[in-house]
Amino acid sequence: LIPSNWAYLWRQGFANLHRPNNQTTILIISVGLGTTFICLLFLIQSILLSRVNLSASGNQPNMVLFDIQGAQKKAVADLVRAEGHPVLQEVPIVTIRLEEINGKTGAEIRKDSTKRIPRWAFSREYRVTYRDTLTETERVAAGKWEGTASADAAIPISIEKDYAQRLGLKLNDELLFNVQGVNMLTKLTSLRIVEWGKVQTNFLVVFPKNSLESAPQFHVLVTKVGEGGPSAALQRKIVSNFPNVSIVDLGLILSVLDEILDKISFVIRFMGGFSIITGLIVLIASVLISKYQRIRESVLLRTLGASRRQILVITGLEYFFLGALSALSGILLAMAGAWALAEFSFKAPFVIDVLPVVILFFAVTILTILIGLFNSRDIVRKPPLE
Repeated sequence: LIPSNWAYLWRQGFANLHRPNNQTTILIISVGLGTTFICLLFLIQSILLSRVNLSASGNQPNMVLFDIQGAQKKAVADLVRAEGHPVLQEVPIVTIRLEEINGKTGAEIRKDSTKRIPRWAFSREYRVTYRDTLTETERVAAGKWEGTASADAAIPISIEKDYAQRLGLKLNDELLFNVQGVNMLTKLTSLRIVEWGKVQTNFLVVFPKNSLESAPQFHVLVTKVGEGGPSAALQRKIVSNFPNVSIVDLGLILSVLDEILDKISFVIRFMGGFSIITGLIVLIASVLISKYQRIRESVLLRTLGASRRQILVITGLEYFFLGALSALSGILLAMAGAWALAEFSFKAPFVIDVLPVVILFFAVTILTILIGLFNSRDIVRKPPLE
C-alpha cells in the first residue's frame, strides 16, 4: 500500500498506523464521528439557506393580508403603497371541490380496488387561483403550460406534480370541479414543480386566465414592511379601514423560527463538540497506552542511527495520516448524510459550502498532530539506555 518512492520517514510514519497494538480504528471512528457531526451541521445549514431565505434583506415578504373582497382590492393596495410598502403579490383565490375524475365520482372510484385515491381528495376544499403565467417558484415538469382558456374546450389546468401522483392523475385526465354550485370540466395539461419553501402564495391547482374571473372569490396581498413601528402602523390602518381583512405578520413567525433553528444548531454543535472532545480523549489515552511500544521503537530507531528529529517527524507523520483519515472519513460520511437529507427529506438541491469543510479538515488534522506530538514528547527525550 505504501509507494516505494516515498521517503523513508513518510513510509515509516504511514506504517505505524498498523503496528502491533495500534489504536487506529478506534481513533478514526471517534474523531471521525465528531467531524461528521460538525461537518453535517454546516452542510445542512447551507442546504436550508438555499431552500428558504429567512433573512429580512431584499424584498423577502413578511406580511400577508387575506380575505380582501373584490371591491376592496384596489383600496387596500393603494393604502399599502401610501404607507411606503411594496405590493409584491396580489392573488385571487377561489374555493372549489373535486367531483369527478374521468367521469367517475369518488364513490365509484373507491369501489375500484386498483385505484388508491385518498378519500379526502373528494371531501376537501381546494383553494385555487387563475393566471396566465408561471411564478418564479414554479416550473413545468411535464406537459405544456396553457395560460388562457378557450370557450369551446375543457379548461386546461396545471397541478403540482407530487399531488397529482398521490391522486393517481396523469396528463389529459379530465376532472370535474364544483365551483361553488357550478360544475366546471377541466383537463390536466401540465404538471408543475413548486418551491414550497418560498414565502409567497403557492397552489396545488392553477387555472388559466378567462376561467374563474366571474366566480366568488377573495384576494390575498403580500408585502414587505419594516419591523416594529412600520408594521404596527400598517396593521392599525388596515384594521380601522378594512375590519374584515385578516393579517398574518410573517416577520414575527420567522423570528421565532430563527430562534428555534438557533437552538437546534446549538444542540448539534454541542453534540459535535462533545464527539470531538471524546475522540481527543481517546487519542490521548491511545498514546499513553502505546507509550511503551513507542519507546521500544524509539530505542530501536535511535540504535540504528535515527536522530531525535527523525523520530519526531515519524511520529508527526503518523498523526498526520491519522488526523487526515479521520477528518476525510467524517467529511465523506457527513456529505453522504447531507445528500440523503437534501434528496429525500428537504427535496432541495445538494449544496456544499466548501470553505467550512476545508477549514474543518485542516483543523482536525492539525489538532490531532499537535496532541499526538505533545503526548509523545517524553519518548524522544529518553536516551536509548533508559
